[in-house]
Amino acid sequence: MEKSSFLRPRSFLDRIKSIFSSGPAKEHVDDLEEALIEADIDMSIVGELTDALKKERISSFEDAKKFLKGQFILKLKENSAEHPKHRKIIILTGINGAGKTTTASKLAHLYQSLGEKVMFVAADTFRAAAIEQLEIWAKMSGTDIVKGIEGGDPAAVVFDGIVRAKKEGHDVVIIDTAGRLHTKVNLMQELLKIKRVILKEFSEEDIDTLIIIDANTGKNAFAQAKEFNNTLKLTGVILTKFDSSAKGGSVIRIKHELGLPIKYMTFGENVEAISEFNPEEFVDGIFQ
Repeated sequence: MEKSSFLRPRSFLDRIKSIFSSGPAKEHVDDLEEALIEADIDMSIVGELTDALKKERISSFEDAKKFLKGQFILKLKENSAEHPKHRKIIILTGINGAGKTTTASKLAHLYQSLGEKVMFVAADTFRAAAIEQLEIWAKMSGTDIVKGIEGGDPAAVVFDGIVRAKKEGHDVVIIDTAGRLHTKVNLMQELLKIKRVILKEFSEEDIDTLIIIDANTGKNAFAQAKEFNNTLKLTGVILTKFDSSAKGGSVIRIKHELGLPIKYMTFGENVEAISEFNPEEFVDGIFQ
């Protein structure tokens, strides 16, 4: 993967450099806090970082850079357990416009390149374009797809898909669900219904329930992840739409407070533009 810059790195890095060119951290606490908040680092973590910078008596830019990089990586790695590369059933969730359908095609390409037999389930029955988009990719790649009618019951489509996948021996089933606001209780319950349908045929250990987070979302990303996790018991996060202007600091809070592993990140339109999440690379991007 070609390295890219995350979290508005130029302004963040320049501000940190400017702060420490004027003296030690304890003399510029407000400026430090503001720079970290601008990078979408949550306030609870900002206070912890500024306190640590003062305690360590860090007074140079290079020392501050090294310290902050170490802290960011630590928070992205803390309490990390070994997770399977992928599970049998992958449910993609998230709000409208986060990139679920595009991510589904990228995941399929990734797993197919590993020799896996993949199936799509087009469970976004509210948006005809989502079904058409998956159909185009399925036809191009020779991927099986199960779909329903527009406006139909998404849980019924999912049930048809997993029954067929079990019968035909698919290695991975990627379920594309409709985008929904995390504040809409009835729509969140619909996702729970989909998961219950899957649990009739597969165990909890077979299911990856992933939220798609747009890297440009900012602090609201945590609220999204928290509510989806409360309803569905998420197993991880995929970050999408990384580019030179993307924000992603909220991912540190998602990992730190919710304990959700960041599994993948996508960084372009090409179907190959997906990689496993790498904390070191992510944090390096902040400081480029």
